[in-house]
Amino acid sequence: MCGILAVFGVADNSQKKRSRIIELSSRLRHRGPDWSGLHHHKDCYLAHQRLAIVDPASGDQPLYNEDKTIVVAVNGEIYNHKELREKLKSHEFRTGSDCEVIAHLYEDYGEDFVNMLDGMFSFVLLDTRDNSFIAARDAIGITPLYYGWGLDGSTWFASEMKAISDDCERFMTFPPGHVYSSKTGGVQRWYNPPWWNPASPIPSGPYDPLVLRKAFEKAVIKRLMTDVPFGVLLSGGLDSSLVASVASRYLADSTAAQWGSQLHTFCVGLKGSPDLGAAREVADYLGTRHHEFHFTVQEGIDALEEVIYHIETYDVTTIRASTPMFLMSRKIKSLGVKMVLSGEGSDEIFGGYLYFHKAPNKEELHHETCRKIKALHLYDCLRANKSTSAWGVEARVPFLDKEFINVAMGIDPEWKMIRPDLGRIEKWVLRNAFDDEQSPYLPKHILYRQKEQFSDGVGYRWIDGLKDHADQQVTDSMLDKASFVYPENTPTTKEAYLYRTIFERFFPKNSARSTVPGGPSVACSTAKAVEWDAAWSKNLDPSGRAALGVHASAYDGNGKAAAQ
Repeated sequence: MCGILAVFGVADNSQKKRSRIIELSSRLRHRGPDWSGLHHHKDCYLAHQRLAIVDPASGDQPLYNEDKTIVVAVNGEIYNHKELREKLKSHEFRTGSDCEVIAHLYEDYGEDFVNMLDGMFSFVLLDTRDNSFIAARDAIGITPLYYGWGLDGSTWFASEMKAISDDCERFMTFPPGHVYSSKTGGVQRWYNPPWWNPASPIPSGPYDPLVLRKAFEKAVIKRLMTDVPFGVLLSGGLDSSLVASVASRYLADSTAAQWGSQLHTFCVGLKGSPDLGAAREVADYLGTRHHEFHFTVQEGIDALEEVIYHIETYDVTTIRASTPMFLMSRKIKSLGVKMVLSGEGSDEIFGGYLYFHKAPNKEELHHETCRKIKALHLYDCLRANKSTSAWGVEARVPFLDKEFINVAMGIDPEWKMIRPDLGRIEKWVLRNAFDDEQSPYLPKHILYRQKEQFSDGVGYRWIDGLKDHADQQVTDSMLDKASFVYPENTPTTKEAYLYRTIFERFFPKNSARSTVPGGPSVACSTAKAVEWDAAWSKNLDPSGRAALGVHASAYDGNGKAAAQ
C-alpha cells in the first residue's frame, strides 16, 4: 500500500509550492516508507510514497510510458497485470511493477480502460501532451482516495484526508467504482454490476457450493502475488480462517513460496478473549507459524488519539475495531512482514452480521447486503486499510474480489436467509461450500462458529472498557448539549462524543466531518435494517451483542452486558 498526492492547476509554481507539496506528501509517508517520488509538469504535481511489495528494486513511482508523456501515481495492486501485459506487447516496460500497465493501457484505450483492471487501486494519471488528467478508485473502495478544490482553482487528490485538508477549501471522499476526467470535470461510474442498481430484479441464480468455493480459492491465490514476506490476519472466525486455510493449501505453488513453505498467521486480543483461543486452534490445525499478540484495555485507550488521526473517522464501531488492528499491525511490521491477507467483506456479501437473523424476507436481505457492500469503503475497508497502512503494512481482502462478488451476489438470496428450521445459521452458503468431509478445510466447530465482530472478538472487556473511559471523560451536561456543539451527525452516546472531540481536533473543517456517515445502527446494521425489530431502536449500539435474542452473550434490554 502506498500514498499518493496529486495537484492540478496550481496558480503558484515557485520552489515554495514544490516544498509545500513535498511537505504534504510526507504526511503519507507511513503508508509508503520505502521511497518518495515527485513529478512536476507545468502547473501539475504528482507525489508518491512507496511501500514496495512487487518488484521492490525497480518499481519506484511515479511510473511512465516509453517517452514519459504519460505519468501515473498508483496506490494498490493490479493482480492481472501479467495478462494485461500480453495485450500490450507493442509497448516497452521499464519495470516489473504491476502498476506500470496503467500508463500503457491509457495509451491504447484512452480513459475507458479502468474496468480492465483486476485489483485494489486508486490512481491519478497525467497526460502531459494536453495537460489532461484522470483519477480512479477500485470497485468497492478497498484503497482510500479523497479529492478537493483549492481557492486558486486547483484540483487535489490524496490517499488520506490529512494531506489535503489544510490546503483545500472543500474536499470529499472519492466514490468507489468511479473515474474522474478533467475533460468533463466530473466523475462517472465505471463499475456497474447488476446488483448495484436497486431497480434490478432480485437474483435468481442457483447455489452451487463448488462454484462458490472455486471462486474464493481463485481470489485468495491471486493475492499471493508478492516479492516480500507476508502473512494472514487470523481471528479464528469463519472468514479469516477460510483465508488462512486456502492460502496454506496453495502457498507452495505461488510466488509467495520464496518466503518459506509455512504460512505466518497473526492474532490480537485481550488475554482470555474469544478470538485468541479460536485462532490458536485454527493455526494448529493448519500448521501455520502463529503469532499471538496481547494488549490491555489501557494500552488501547492510550492509542485512541493516534488511531483516530490515522483512520480519519469518528464512527464508533470503526474506532473500536481499528484500535486492536492498529496495535497488531505495529507488531507485524516489527517482524519484517509488509503484506497480510484479511477477511473483510464476507459479512456484507452473505448477510453474516447477527442482525440478519431478523431479515423478514429474501428481498429485504438482498437489498441490505447491497447497501452494506456499497458502504464498505466508509467502514471495514477504511479500517483494514488505514489501520495497517499506519505502520507500512498492506492488507489484501480476497472476499472483495470482483469475480467472487459477482458469483456470490448472483445467488438467489433465499439461500442466504437464516433458517434454524433447516439448520442454516448466518453465512451457511459459505460454510457449506467449504464443508468437505474428504479434505476438510477447517474443524467443524470452527466452520460453524457464531459470528463475532472483530471489536467483540478481541475481548468483550475492550468495548466495556471504552464505554467506562468515555463515562469518565464526558459529562452528562456535555452530552445533553451535543446537538448544539455538533449539529451534524450529533453523537448520542458519551463514547461517540469522545471520539468526535478527538476527530475535530485533527480535522476541524466541515468537509472533514461530512466524510463520516451517520444514522442509527444496531450490530452494524444500516439505518433501514433497524426497522426489522422494534426493540432495536431502544438499544442502538454497533456491537454484535446488541442483536438482542441472537448473540449468545447479548446485552440485556437496557444495553448492559449479559453475565458471562
